[in-house]
Amino acid sequence: MPMYQPSSRGREGFEVSGGGQVLDLETAVKDGILGGGGGVVHSCATGEKFDLKKMIEELDSIEIPSVFICPISLEPMQDPVTLCTGQTYERSNILKWFSLGHFTCPTTMQELWDDSITPNSTLYQLIYSWFTQKYLAMKKRSEDVQGRALELLETLKKVKGQARVQALKELRQVVSAHDSAKKTVVDNGGVALLSSLLGPFTTHAVGSEAIGILVNLDFSSDAKTNLRQPAKVSLMVDILNEGSIDTKINCTKLIEILIDGEDFESEIVSSLSLLVGVLRLVKDKRHPNGVLAGLRLLKMICSHESVRNSVVSIGAVPQLVELLPTLNPECLELALYVLEALCTLPEGGLALKNCPSAIPAIVKLLMKVSESCTHFALSILWAVCKLAPEECAALAVDAGLAAKLLLVIQSGCNPVLKQRSAELLKLCSLNYTATLFISKCKLTRTIQ
Repeated sequence: MPMYQPSSRGREGFEVSGGGQVLDLETAVKDGILGGGGGVVHSCATGEKFDLKKMIEELDSIEIPSVFICPISLEPMQDPVTLCTGQTYERSNILKWFSLGHFTCPTTMQELWDDSITPNSTLYQLIYSWFTQKYLAMKKRSEDVQGRALELLETLKKVKGQARVQALKELRQVVSAHDSAKKTVVDNGGVALLSSLLGPFTTHAVGSEAIGILVNLDFSSDAKTNLRQPAKVSLMVDILNEGSIDTKINCTKLIEILIDGEDFESEIVSSLSLLVGVLRLVKDKRHPNGVLAGLRLLKMICSHESVRNSVVSIGAVPQLVELLPTLNPECLELALYVLEALCTLPEGGLALKNCPSAIPAIVKLLMKVSESCTHFALSILWAVCKLAPEECAALAVDAGLAAKLLLVIQSGCNPVLKQRSAELLKLCSLNYTATLFISKCKLTRTIQ
């Protein structure tokens, strides 16, 4: 929505973007500029009168002529009134201005010689007319889109081969661009139809397009159950490992949708091929959206204890540690969640211990990103230091852990974090004399 630019003219006017000609409202209404029709506009087909407030809300994302904008609220006017200075405002806004004890024109700051307000029916008619035309055009586009979505669903029932791929491509474009098309597809059996296209003999071209559509739709629990069939999941995993980056992201998101819920069985994600594909996506720094999608799925997978051993076995721990310095805060929180979950296993803790850069990298994250990240980092460090106190605690202290723990304890963060920090500080101090440990704390604090 444009910022209001106050006019230096005494009379309301605006520029037509094409030729830059300045018009007053009466001329605009007379000539039909910006949809003006000289009166309240009704739908030609039905005679329906539309609610201006509703139209403004539904057309919120489009650019609106600045002449329609109230200079006070910077929102479109629904009840414009004009002051003696010739400036127009939304009625409720100017009345509030007066109620605060102001008797000036907000735009020009002139003192008012007349405190009356006059309804600006000409501007109202123009506003109403413009929004009505835009609203009707939007409704027509929506109806056209829904009709095309239905046609494409019917086409998919009849065609095969390249014709099927083309129909799926067009349906994916329609569904991605229009919410009304998504609802049409769901309400007319589209999820079941698309699901039926996924199977052991489905080509990757068909599968990629079908998955690209499904990931944009809402599923019932029955639809999820149907899509969790082993042959369908196997196809998704194959495409995840071999498709384009967009297809990999879509597969990852769809699998995340399918395993989200209490009725999910962990066997679906125990496939090493799936885990390798997700980790490969996470490691591809060229595509931040892929990193985020992969970490989200990995987090959901690691919430199931039975799968964590498999995640550790494919080398996820050192690979995630290597990524930590490059991740944005959202991805960093997800990665630390996964590492904390893997640390609950002896194998996960051992993998962290054997990763030379793990402890220094995680110590650096304490009190740097968010309270959640600090929580995960403390849990990881606690698990590793307990596993090998002499080796790991010393390494952590040398990396500046003691000073960081003192910082957590003195901060206003969660009491649980303070307690865990105190316990970890005590664990780290066991391998030092009191004097040496205090000097370590002071030294690392000075360095930081």
